[in-house]
Amino acid sequence: MRKSTSKAKKVSCESCYFKCNLLCALSVDEPCVTYRPDGPDGLRPPRQMRLNFRDESLTRPTFAFRSAQEQAALHA
Repeated sequence: MRKSTSKAKKVSCESCYFKCNLLCALSVDEPCVTYRPDGPDGLRPPRQMRLNFRDESLTRPTFAFRSAQEQAALHA
């Protein structure tokens, strides 16, 4: 889990993308649920969790049964 630190920036309406671009229709002085930080890149979607692929060795079976021909050769 991630712990909050005291160094984190306080969000405010003044740093909101919608307020800075005169797109905000609310008349409140506190950040709302649609808050997005304003930046040089413009409006960006929130970051998503990283997708990690499973190790290939975990997806392969650890034991393979012998084929029918190998079984027959053992008992012949």
